[in-house]
Amino acid sequence: MTEDQNKNGNYSASNITVLEGLEAVRVRPAMYIGDVNFRGLHHLVYEVVDNSIDEALAGYCTQITVNINEDNSITVEDNGRGIPVDMHEKEHRSALEVVMTVLHAGGKFDKGSYKVSGGLHGVGVSCVNALSDHMLVEVYRDGKAYRQEYSKGLPLYPVKEIGTTERRGTHVEFHPDPSIFTVTEYDYNTLLDRMRELAYLNKGIDITITDNRPDANGTFKSNHFYSENGLRDFIAYLDENRESLMPEAIYIEGERNGIPIEIAMQYNSTYNENIHSYVNNINTHEGGTHLAGFRSGLTRTLKNYADKSGLLQKAKVEISGDDFREGLTAIISVKVAEPQFEGQTKTKLGNTEVRGAVDSAVSEMLENYLEEHPNEARTIVEKVILAARARQAARKAREMVQRGNVFSSAGLPGKLADCQDGDPENCEIYFVEGDSAGGSAKQGRNRRFQAILPLRGKILNVEKAMRHRAFESEEIRNIYTALGVTVGTPEDSQALNLSKLRYHKVIIMTDADVDSAHIDTLMLTFFFRYMPELIENGYVYLATPPLYLVKKGNRHIYCWTEEDRIRALEEVGDKGVHIQRYKGLGEMNPEQLWETTMDPENRQLRQVTIDNAASADRVFSMLMGDDVPPRREFIEANATYATIDA
Repeated sequence: MTEDQNKNGNYSASNITVLEGLEAVRVRPAMYIGDVNFRGLHHLVYEVVDNSIDEALAGYCTQITVNINEDNSITVEDNGRGIPVDMHEKEHRSALEVVMTVLHAGGKFDKGSYKVSGGLHGVGVSCVNALSDHMLVEVYRDGKAYRQEYSKGLPLYPVKEIGTTERRGTHVEFHPDPSIFTVTEYDYNTLLDRMRELAYLNKGIDITITDNRPDANGTFKSNHFYSENGLRDFIAYLDENRESLMPEAIYIEGERNGIPIEIAMQYNSTYNENIHSYVNNINTHEGGTHLAGFRSGLTRTLKNYADKSGLLQKAKVEISGDDFREGLTAIISVKVAEPQFEGQTKTKLGNTEVRGAVDSAVSEMLENYLEEHPNEARTIVEKVILAARARQAARKAREMVQRGNVFSSAGLPGKLADCQDGDPENCEIYFVEGDSAGGSAKQGRNRRFQAILPLRGKILNVEKAMRHRAFESEEIRNIYTALGVTVGTPEDSQALNLSKLRYHKVIIMTDADVDSAHIDTLMLTFFFRYMPELIENGYVYLATPPLYLVKKGNRHIYCWTEEDRIRALEEVGDKGVHIQRYKGLGEMNPEQLWETTMDPENRQLRQVTIDNAASADRVFSMLMGDDVPPRREFIEANATYATIDA
């Protein structure tokens, strides 16, 4: 083997395997990237970055840069081996052109090139090319630079050599096709969260993301991520706003049956289970065999230790698997050569061999940790006993919530104004702040499909409350009863049973001010911690009432933003104009509330989604926790109402 071959890891055109073409991508893009909205747009970036990460996993890449350009195009560059450019034996064209224009063509299918790959879960860079109105790729390899450009997946010219270089790697620049995507503006924070996550999951890699679109002050955003300790740093980041019960996270790293396993876990003083699992850097939010192996290894090992210590016998309390995970933050990352994904969104690992491998690794490492750290071990067992007692109290409180038939009028909350249609797919419920707004909403709604439940002020902050306290709260009991859902399935005693959900649109409707934003956050925290299935299935929405009514003569213009108000004034002129600032929903008459906020033809509903579960977990713990400075910093950076009343 020559020195150059060794440097490039024998990665050449012969490693590129062609499976099928690109024909259907532009015709049915949602089949390949999920949708053509916000999520699909950002998925394009992940596909390209995944290729660079796969080079890093193979040991050939240490730096990745991502740039959002002024025209909302994206540039991704790495210092990997560079995509092969030599002639492909079967395709009779450059391997670079094959990779960029043929779906499922790449080195990922050749086990000699990549042992594990996250990119295989996606649709490949060729799909990104097909959905871009312009793409440019430059490859720096073997001392030379090569270039090819494309439009809508088709090459504009053959791959050409453009000079010599000492650089190494691949440079990809693409602009999403606006005729395909309904949203074309990239959100910096969404990409930021994913780049941070990738840096934690792949220690030792430099990842830089920059937004080249200047903000109102003419400044640019840029963040650099590098993690030396990987998942241990990730745990510290997630639990930054929680009180840890341990001096440092428990860390497990090793290989079982050829499967690399990395786990970090830490107990804190909260009452929520926060476990995030990954396979080849892909967030498997539906879990799978690696999560099942972690849970079984954790439960068995802790139970054995607790029994041996005699603490359980003194406590005289029955322990379940859930108790061992209360207040636990954990990250499980495995690398699987041929992952099999299942579930509704293909984010559930199905490889049976992984369960035993993870179970074995957790059992051995955790057993050693407990023996070597008796003080921490005792703290964990005491936390488990406390969780068991709270669970028994929560079960009794939950039974109160679920008693009776939710479909009978006697079982529904007294303040609920229900709708007439019995088909959940057609029905929506508005959770409204206070009786005044509730009265307007009840009068303005369409009784056929819209239900209204007024809430009395701010609901309980579930982030800081034990589960039985939540179920004892009258407002939270009313929410469960109105929705018709129950808690607990044969597989998971805390999972939400959606089989009797009465509404497929669950809408939070509050005033457009800071205080009401707090109510929104309390409600979303409750849904995220206790009813994540509602969010995952796309049932949760935020209503968007207008901020202003601009009136001049017979003209009435509703304005949802300050920019809308300025445009309205420019349109009608500022003489003889009356501007009404809506302080609350109760200030609108029923007709206005219907017209602006409840009419499906005119309203602006914002669907609540979880793009990054780990990031959402951290944000909720920060917003609803006790640490004030990070909360103030977050609100100052993100609040939409900060200048409304100035």
